[in-house]
Amino acid sequence: MVKHGGFYQEQKGLNLPQYGLSYYLHILPSHRVRQREGEPAHFYLQQSLSSFRPRPSSVPKANSTVTEFLFEGFSSFGWQHRIVFFVVFLTLYLLTLSGNVIIVTIIRLDHHLHTPMYFFLSILSISETCYTVAIILRMLSDLLSPHQCIATQGCATQLFFYLTFGINDCFLLIVMGYDCYVAICNPLRYSIIMSKRSCVYLASGSLGIGLSMAIVQVTSVFGLPFCDAFIISHFFCDVRPLLKLACTDTTVNEIINFVVSVCVLILPMGLVFISYVLIISTILKIASAEGRKKAFATCASHLTVVIIHYGCTSIIYLKPKSQSSLGQDRLLSVIYTVITPLLNPVVYSLRNKEVKDALCRAVGGKLPL
Repeated sequence: MVKHGGFYQEQKGLNLPQYGLSYYLHILPSHRVRQREGEPAHFYLQQSLSSFRPRPSSVPKANSTVTEFLFEGFSSFGWQHRIVFFVVFLTLYLLTLSGNVIIVTIIRLDHHLHTPMYFFLSILSISETCYTVAIILRMLSDLLSPHQCIATQGCATQLFFYLTFGINDCFLLIVMGYDCYVAICNPLRYSIIMSKRSCVYLASGSLGIGLSMAIVQVTSVFGLPFCDAFIISHFFCDVRPLLKLACTDTTVNEIINFVVSVCVLILPMGLVFISYVLIISTILKIASAEGRKKAFATCASHLTVVIIHYGCTSIIYLKPKSQSSLGQDRLLSVIYTVITPLLNPVVYSLRNKEVKDALCRAVGGKLPL
């Protein structure tokens, strides 16, 4: 009985970890067992492997390093369900992409939106677009053809861009919270504090933090040996599923992952919470009800996005390892890689009067250039 990629396999006279993934994928087509509808990919692979005996001369050396991975993803679902998922996820992806493109275009063309708040919103939209491209395109491909491998270099690249833009989003939300704080709590000095140079520095700093933390995580994970298991129990390359495949002790790597998660989630959430405590206390001191309503509307969209964004990611990356379920993590990952990026343009376009007015001017052909 061999633990392999998160499941157990029993082979008669065949020790699966002795052979490389490329070897199996090249020799299996002529020895396949018919896959039943709804049968998981790993069970299908197990049955296929048990139907043949490899030639001794063609068998790779035992304990060879894994050079390719296979996503378990949605392979446990039948092809009808996968087609439905494909259509749904593709629709959501196209809506997200078009929403972000519209927001960036409107902000670029309408001079009424040439303010720090909308500058950061356009950067967030671009970052969200890159983030979804890194994950969703590969996921859509795997829904149509669930037995494709990904090279370790490709997996590392996907993880790098996923972490870079995901962490960049987290720190951009802090910057946008700071912008709201200055606008409401220190309005007389707003133009000085949030100058064009300051905005560029803040946006560049967010991306720099994302790049540096992504390099730390990718180096930490792919510095580990992957000797036997090659099936990733996820639909993209993420840190925790990869650590489960390593054939060595991963305690240090898990500590690094936890520290990075705290720096990316707990500290930003704390700063955003403090800023909103100060913002709300300032709003409550405003004499007129209309003034209070206008001040709160300035930050309502940002607060909504913050709650949605940090809610899902905190549940996955901050819960104890003993309570970690890859199945639950996969479901939550669908929410924050497919659904959450769609909510950002929706929230900022439907709840923001200035963006709606800019859209109306654009549609009416009265967009000032």
